[in-house]
Amino acid sequence: MFPLRDENPTSRPPVTTVIVIALCTLSWVFVQGMGGAQPLARSLCAFGMIPAKLFALMPAGTQVPVGGGMYCVMQGQRGIFTIITHMFMHGGWFHLLGNMWFLWIFGDNVEDSMGPVRFALFYIVCGLVAASAQLVTDPSSTLPMVGASGAIGGVMGGYGRLYPHARVHTLLILGIIFTTVSMPAYVMLGYWFLLQLIGGIPSLSAAGGGVAFWAHVGGFAAGYVLVTVFKKPNFVV
Repeated sequence: MFPLRDENPTSRPPVTTVIVIALCTLSWVFVQGMGGAQPLARSLCAFGMIPAKLFALMPAGTQVPVGGGMYCVMQGQRGIFTIITHMFMHGGWFHLLGNMWFLWIFGDNVEDSMGPVRFALFYIVCGLVAASAQLVTDPSSTLPMVGASGAIGGVMGGYGRLYPHARVHTLLILGIIFTTVSMPAYVMLGYWFLLQLIGGIPSLSAAGGGVAFWAHVGGFAAGYVLVTVFKKPNFVV
């Protein structure tokens, strides 16, 4: 299922949502070279979150493959700042466009409940919780983690808490059949959350793959819980 739009008007422009989309897009263009092999590899090395590096489980000089036959060579620094910077990096065009689309669909309404400053803090906190969830469940991983999906998972969790019955028009793919259906947000978001849980459970007993499922789970859970803390006290759905 892929969300196309929702039936949930807002009362003000989504300033922070647009800024986050712009920052991720600018990072992709100017830092990651729009996916060019060398700039993408450099960005993954410099700004991607590598759990084993943060936990000092990799000695200096360790080579970490980042795809395309390229490697990061660990220099000994833990790179604590990557807990933030990884949220603005992406691994490919579809990764970027998919994340930004989900943020655009669900971010405006959650921002509407908080205002731009509170929403910015909410977004970062959800991203930090998401990163922490991935670190705890796979601390020895040497794969660079990049992407806004953990923080966006928080936005989706917040949306589900605030607007469970808002209608979301969704692209439904059944084999070779493509159709659109309108469903309550709690159905679409609940299905997404269930997929993340199912995807994440195998990684608890095996080497992690290329998708940070537990970051998605942690971000969603954080957003669902914290949205009532960050929303404006007088906000009523």
